[in-house]
Amino acid sequence: MHLRKIFILFALLIPFTALRPERGSEGISNDFQQFEMERILSKCETETNMPARAVFESAISGYALLLSKQLIKKTGLITIIDFTLTSDKKRMWVIDLNEVKVLVHCLVAHGRNSGKLSAESFSNKPGSFASSPGFYATGDTYTGKHGMSLFLDGLEEGVNDKARDRSIVIHGADYVSDEFIKRYGQLGRSHGCPAIPETIKLEVIQTIKGGSCLYIHAPDKFYSSAGLVEKVINRNSKS
Repeated sequence: MHLRKIFILFALLIPFTALRPERGSEGISNDFQQFEMERILSKCETETNMPARAVFESAISGYALLLSKQLIKKTGLITIIDFTLTSDKKRMWVIDLNEVKVLVHCLVAHGRNSGKLSAESFSNKPGSFASSPGFYATGDTYTGKHGMSLFLDGLEEGVNDKARDRSIVIHGADYVSDEFIKRYGQLGRSHGCPAIPETIKLEVIQTIKGGSCLYIHAPDKFYSSAGLVEKVINRNSKS
């Protein structure tokens, strides 16, 4: 099913209080839900520095479903990483969904064994040193070898649910910078973590910690967000 159709289905099934958390769910019509969807997607096209519409649409579709299943707690915020872009491009966004406004647009590294300039391979296996696509919930902060870092919980079985076992976290790294790109033509690579610039790591981590939605987009041949529905249903049936 086309992603837009999936999103419309979600819109008809769940309230969009996530996008306007100050309003209650009672009495909100399907027309209002449809309006909210169109408002957000239309604003995405007019704002600068936004992800590609197809990527944004995939992210918001998953966000709506995960929120309805209470798998994310922090509303009105989403982080999107587009690994179809090369590492010399800014390919991570933190977006305020209420205002449809980009809060952060920055560089982000992929895993060492996912590729060099481009991410071309993905894995959920411990020790693979590769990135994992799909939907995550952000966790708590901790202080480790990279300073303040942020736990991530992968929400898709077989795709990224080994994130904790693999120590896949958001952390800062000195190999994620414009200077590194100028010298080597690409970013350095992590052990699978979405590493971000040291200069903004505190701002990003403090903003998105505590149960917000993170979506890592990958080429279609490696991952499709359309499979999230079945994964979430299977996850809930096991709990």
